Amino acid sequence: MRSFVDTVIHSDQGSQYGSQDWLDFLKAHGLSVSMNRRGNCHDNAVAESFFQLLKRERVSKRIYITRDQARADIFNYIEMFYNPKRRHSAAKDLSPVR
Repeated sequence: MRSFVDTVIHSDQGSQYGSQDWLDFLKAHGLSVSMNRRGNCHDNAVAESFFQLLKRERVSKRIYITRDQARADIFNYIEMFYNPKRRHSAAKDLSPVR
């Protein structure tokens, strides 16, 4: 099985994300866990911003025939546009790459 380096899985405090099975899965695959603090709605604001942009700017404007086609297009959006060019106020108006 492929192991990821420096990959963080962020979730809310749903019971499925606190289960021992889930924690064992993350550990077995070399993934780090990140979880919202109780009552803090801003914990995952950056991730939620990313996903709403991905949906609005890319996914909702396309029809994917296969999952592979969707994966390739979303990868292209992230690696060729979002990471190198999209500026973020949460990162002092720098792109994720910078």
